[in-house]
Amino acid sequence: MKIDAIEASPRFTKQLKHLPDTVKEKAEKTVKLFKNDPFHPSLRLHRLSGKLKNYWSISIDLKYRIIFRMDKGTANFLSVGSHAIYEKM
Repeated sequence: MKIDAIEASPRFTKQLKHLPDTVKEKAEKTVKLFKNDPFHPSLRLHRLSGKLKNYWSISIDLKYRIIFRMDKGTANFLSVGSHAIYEKM
């Protein structure tokens, strides 16, 4: 998986804005790491299954995740939050 660009949906941006500042800081670091090395073990990159089978997830920390979809080298960040975001997709 090669990451040429990262785009954030309006939903992602709104959700990120409402997270605690400490999580926002971790999220920024996570995005930079993802851009440089999407397979870094700390990201715990994985494809989702079931109704979310067309989406991927990376971990910000043990509680928070980013859900995205890949499209020709562009990671489209769709949602960010606790594990409960999987239920809202």
